[in-house]
Amino acid sequence: MKYVVFFAALAGVPALAWLLAMDRRCIRWAFFGMVAGLCFDNQTSVNFLSNEMYKGSARGMEVSLVHLLALAVLLALGLRGKWQRLLPEGGIRIYAVYFLMCLPSLYNADSMLIGWLEVWKMLLLFLVWHAVYGYLAATGDVNTAVIALVLMAVGNFASVVWQHFRGIYPPSGVFPHQNTMAMAMNLMGPMFLAGYLQSGLRRRMGRLCGLALVGTAISGAWSYSRGAIAMMPLGYGLAVVGSWLGIRHELDRRRFLVRLSPVLVVGAAGLCMMWPNLVERFSTTSTTKGSKETRVALAYCAREMIHDHPWIGVGINNWSLNMSPEHPYQDRAAAKLEREMNYDGIVETVYLLVGAECGIPALLAMLVWFGWHGVACLRVARRLAGTVWYFVPIGLLGGFAANYMQSVLEWVLRQRMNMVLLVFLFALIAYFNKTTCKFPKHSRAS
Repeated sequence: MKYVVFFAALAGVPALAWLLAMDRRCIRWAFFGMVAGLCFDNQTSVNFLSNEMYKGSARGMEVSLVHLLALAVLLALGLRGKWQRLLPEGGIRIYAVYFLMCLPSLYNADSMLIGWLEVWKMLLLFLVWHAVYGYLAATGDVNTAVIALVLMAVGNFASVVWQHFRGIYPPSGVFPHQNTMAMAMNLMGPMFLAGYLQSGLRRRMGRLCGLALVGTAISGAWSYSRGAIAMMPLGYGLAVVGSWLGIRHELDRRRFLVRLSPVLVVGAAGLCMMWPNLVERFSTTSTTKGSKETRVALAYCAREMIHDHPWIGVGINNWSLNMSPEHPYQDRAAAKLEREMNYDGIVETVYLLVGAECGIPALLAMLVWFGWHGVACLRVARRLAGTVWYFVPIGLLGGFAANYMQSVLEWVLRQRMNMVLLVFLFALIAYFNKTTCKFPKHSRAS
């Protein structure tokens, strides 16, 4: 039945696009629904060629409500004469290079079908990026984009609370795994903190950002993801420092400190309440020791794969297949570590995973892609200093930094929902970086 509903919805996309094109406000609601749809991604996702038992970064050709609405938004904009070029700015061009660098790895893949699942996911990221960038370029409606992200953060928090009181520990919210949720919350949270610090609670945007900040911070902490919790000071700290550096008047500095004070107090109180659980989570127990040994062993396996296939890797999304006894990587890593090995998990580092599966050139392209958006945040922050949207680039600079650093410890950035959210924010920064619009100045009235 789910597949019947999906194909009916897919067939209705052209008609929906035609209806949306009749009124720009309808496109706005469809765009809003695309982002809010992430809260219902699992419920609306249809998985073709599903292989749920496979331990890889993609387990099927997944399509969800988010993608259908993104396609409808793109078609509606086209019907209104707002088509965008295929590669209109630097970030998406670098992503295209990264994508092309990954394709040669299919030559070495044990299963091209398994590899195709990840290629399909990467293709859909082009769709999401163009829908977000195209909508913003056509309308300049940053307000809707930020409010949609607020709604997603609040919706996820409501799910976390519901799961918590149902005894689900640790909760994962609307995400497939608690570590995935924690990474997403660390990505958005610093932006909401910067928004609250800039606007306070007297403005609507400040209140919305404050509400979303509560949701992202508590959700991230309740996940008890060690990598995410360790990166929270980095992301939120950069948002605070960046917000402070953007202030030019003494009165605004006093207001900033007044707004920051309750955040520090509540944060310290929450830390004290969680301290016993955090100590237990980070203590050197048999569980954490085993986790460390596993991470080291898998990292050695990744190094062996890179050594054998440095240029094109062992095959995109084919990591788990290369951990089978038919391949020598575990045996060679075991000889170097001088202990037996029998693992079937994924290396807990995005960078080693990409290097092993797709080769060093693809890894370098991904690093450039990530780094470009960090530099773009700094460039955009200088342009937007003193405007109502200054908090977006300066907050995302902290969010990106936390994401990239956590990816040294975990591979969950490669999961679909995290990549969709990351690409959404990349498109938002790309719009700010490319647009010549003049944004309203931030009022000092309150």
